[in-house]
Amino acid sequence: MLNYIRPLIPKSLFPYYHLTLSYLGAMLYGFPGKKLTVITVTGTKGKSSTTEFTYHILKQAGYKVAVSNTIHFVIDGVEQKNLFKMSTPGRFFIQRFMHRALQAGCTHVVIEVSSQAVLQYRHLWLYPNALIFTNLSPEHIDAHGTYDNYLNAKREIAKAVQNSPKRPRILIGNQDDQETPKFLSFTAEKKITFTGRDFPYELGVPGDFNKYNAAGAVAIAKELGVSEEHIKTALKNVTQIAGRLQYIECGQDFDVVVDYAHTADSLQKLYNVFKGKRKIAILGGTGGGRDKGKRKEMGAIADRECEMVYITNEDPYDEDPMQIINDVALGVTSKKPVIILDRREAIREAIKHAQIGDVILISGKGTDPYIMGPNGTKTPWSDAEIVKEELNARIA
Repeated sequence: MLNYIRPLIPKSLFPYYHLTLSYLGAMLYGFPGKKLTVITVTGTKGKSSTTEFTYHILKQAGYKVAVSNTIHFVIDGVEQKNLFKMSTPGRFFIQRFMHRALQAGCTHVVIEVSSQAVLQYRHLWLYPNALIFTNLSPEHIDAHGTYDNYLNAKREIAKAVQNSPKRPRILIGNQDDQETPKFLSFTAEKKITFTGRDFPYELGVPGDFNKYNAAGAVAIAKELGVSEEHIKTALKNVTQIAGRLQYIECGQDFDVVVDYAHTADSLQKLYNVFKGKRKIAILGGTGGGRDKGKRKEMGAIADRECEMVYITNEDPYDEDPMQIINDVALGVTSKKPVIILDRREAIREAIKHAQIGDVILISGKGTDPYIMGPNGTKTPWSDAEIVKEELNARIA
C-alpha cells in the first residue's frame, strides 16, 4: 500500500512521511525497544563487524540476543539474510524485528544504524541504551550533500541515546578518530573510549582493523558485566564474518577473499593484511552516481599494492558502467588493468591466472545480494557463491 501512497506525496513532505511511518511502526509493535537492552552501532567502516563481535560476546555470556546489520538478521540463533541492500531497513522492519526478538525471549538487541536511516527517522523510537561509534570518513556525500551533513546525521544517533529514558545511557567512541569528541559531547551517564592498538585479546579473524571493531564490542560487553573469560572465548571463536575478509576454500592452492571494502581507506587496509603476498585485485569502484571522487584513488591503491588489477562491474544503477570502470582505471598507471564488464567473467579470469600462493581480493560488494542496474533493476548476486562455482569449475 505504501508503494501507492508515496508517489502522491510532494517531496517537501517526505520528512513528515518518514517520521510518521517511524512512529506508526513503533506504536504498531508496542514500542519494543522500551523492553530490551538496545545497543546501536554507527560509523563509516566496521559497523557490521562490530555488531557481529558484540552479538557473539553477549551470546557467549549466556544472553538471548538478536542482531540486525548489513549482513543478516539473527534472533536467538535463527538467521535471515539481509536482502534489502540497506543497513537499517525501513517500512516498520526494525520495530517488527525487535518485537519478534522480544517474543523469542531475547533481552538484548544489537542494531547497525546508518546515516541514511537517520534521514528517514528510522533511528527514532529504538530507545537505545548505548551507541558504539567506530570511525568517520567522507562517504555517502551524494545523499547528504556535504561531509558536515553526513557527520551531523551520524550524531543524531548519539542524540537518540541522550534522549533515551534508559539508565545508564552509554556512549562509546574510538579514541583514535578525530570525530569521537563530537559524539561524546551528548549527555550520558557513561562515556568510554577504546582503541585497537595493543589489543590484548586473540582474534579468530585477521586484520588490524578488526582489533578496533572488536575493541568497541569489548567496551560495551564490559559495561554490561560480561566476564573476561567469556570475552576471550567469543573473540577467539569468531573465525569468519560473512563478506568481511571472508576466505573461500574449495581445495585450491591459492587464497580467494571476499570483502566489503568500498572506500579508499578500507581498500588500503584490506591490502595491508596481505603484505608480502602476490595480490590480484578485482574491484569495481563505487555505485553509479555516488562518491565519484574516490574511484581514481581506489584504482591507484590497487595499482600500487597488487600485481594484477581487474576492474569490473559493481552497482552501476543508472550510470554507464563503463564510465565507472574508466574512472577507476585512471588510477592504474604502472600496469595495464584488465577491464572485464561481466563480474563473473572477471572472477573466472582472475582464478584462471592465479598462481600457487597468490591471493585474489574481491572487494566492493561483500554480502550484497544484488547488482543494482538501471531503472531499479536488481540482478541476484553473491560474490562468495560465484567464487565457489568458478573454483569448483577450475578444479573439475
